[in-house]
Amino acid sequence: MIENITVIGSGVMGSSIAQIFAVNGYSVMLHDVNNESLLKAKNRISDNLSLLVEEAEVDEDEKHLALSKISYTVHLEESIREADFILEAVPEVIELKWDLYQKLEQMMKPHTIVASNTSTFPISRLMEKTSFAERMIITHFFNPAHLVSLVEIVKHDQTKPEIVEDTLDLIRNIGKSPILLKKEISGFIANRLQTALMREAFYLLNEGVASARDIDTAITAGPGSRWAFTGPIEIADFGGLDTWQSVFDNVAADLDESKGAPAIIRELVKQGKLGTKSGEGIYTYEDSTAFQKINTRDRQLIQLGNIKSLKKEV
Repeated sequence: MIENITVIGSGVMGSSIAQIFAVNGYSVMLHDVNNESLLKAKNRISDNLSLLVEEAEVDEDEKHLALSKISYTVHLEESIREADFILEAVPEVIELKWDLYQKLEQMMKPHTIVASNTSTFPISRLMEKTSFAERMIITHFFNPAHLVSLVEIVKHDQTKPEIVEDTLDLIRNIGKSPILLKKEISGFIANRLQTALMREAFYLLNEGVASARDIDTAITAGPGSRWAFTGPIEIADFGGLDTWQSVFDNVAADLDESKGAPAIIRELVKQGKLGTKSGEGIYTYEDSTAFQKINTRDRQLIQLGNIKSLKKEV
């Protein structure tokens, strides 16, 4: 039975994932290499929970109970000593992950499940330097992890079936919607779909077809409205496969086929214009504007989650 969770890496994703487990009654150890990072994580989790209180998702007692479920430590061995399930959310640098896994191999209990929140590395690559592939799995959460329901599950060829089932049950127990990939593929599912859409969005921007705001509105006021409830394959069924055959035949040949990041993104990254984290990207943000936009996004995701929950009950 999985009772004790360790999350390694206390950044935006790691702290958010730790929060999810704590809210759902699990004991959580959150590890990072310095106390400053852990303090930021603790404050971030408290702020996230305060927003949930404001939106009546949890009450003050539930907030404080969740906070009490999380312990913080800079000592790796202490963090994993009692762990039944370890989830690493360290930066996407393969050498960092390999180094961590080699340490875990020497320290963790014999039957502890190890999961990675990687969004880019195939699980076969993760396991190149270690020998516990039979209990290794990817659990790819999406930002903000405490609000977005999807978790992509990827197993290794050697992952034991019971590890897969225990992980799926665990993810369902914290209120998420896990999907299991039947085979390994770069980018998994959701990021491949997102990347295909965003490649075309930046092509339209570069070609001067419309402003960035209007391109974004084309999604939020159009397909995005229905994608929250109906996926692209079902949408094709609803619209008629004969209709979509014509759409593909008429449009597909003109779609962007570039093989790397759009030039506009590369240029802005070179200039240090990284989006909300630097105050400017495609759009320009003052500190208060970025905070307000993220706060609004999170409130809307909470409200959308409630609507989708009602839909399931009908």
